[in-house]
Amino acid sequence: MTHRLIALDWLRTAAFVAMAVFHFGRDFEVLGLVPPGTTFGGLWDLSARTIASSFIFLAGFSIWLAHGKRFRPRSFGKRLGLLAVAAGGVSLATYFAVPGAWVRFGILHSIALSSVFALMFLRAPWWSTALAAAAVLWVGPQLRAPTFDGVWWLWSGLGTSTPAMIDYEPMVPWLAPCLAGLAFGQAGGARLLDWGPAVPGPVARALAWPGQHALSLYLLHQPILIGLILAGAWISQRI
Repeated sequence: MTHRLIALDWLRTAAFVAMAVFHFGRDFEVLGLVPPGTTFGGLWDLSARTIASSFIFLAGFSIWLAHGKRFRPRSFGKRLGLLAVAAGGVSLATYFAVPGAWVRFGILHSIALSSVFALMFLRAPWWSTALAAAAVLWVGPQLRAPTFDGVWWLWSGLGTSTPAMIDYEPMVPWLAPCLAGLAFGQAGGARLLDWGPAVPGPVARALAWPGQHALSLYLLHQPILIGLILAGAWISQRI
């Protein structure tokens, strides 16, 4: 594909909106405004996994769009650096905000490291990449052992116990959706998303804008949501 797939931006926008709605509900519990456990289990856990999987899948697909024809190390390194800095910022912020459950290896950490692993399959046939994704998903959990319980192995997901974290997406099983997205691209998935308007209008561009700035919005949305919730709680106490 030689032009930007606006449908991909729309999908990122949809994933971001779903994530913001989820976090809005979860923040009520983190702030102690609803009983503990309200936003855990059942559909809450299912939605969290679905949203995270969609983001990581689209990240894998985007790697193919950006580097499938020709690997561009400078572009890849720049993107990887941005992800690493953003992930470090999330860890630092949550260390002070929720010290008992700060993020050691969340979704940004996962996307960054998954991107590195994905390079090993960049020139593989799509079915080989898809098989690797399936192996991570189904075989990976069978390899868990106490040997991997140390803090230096948190990224792997192979430990049998992990510290409390408000966000944790290790390589097992979260490398799987990244490889699945890469396989989707290798199999020609871009053709399935080439259905946006040739000349996007104002509405189409507005819907694509959040998806085009997903990383920045991800970093900004939580402080905004928490601020709104706290402001709402303060106002409700005074009415």
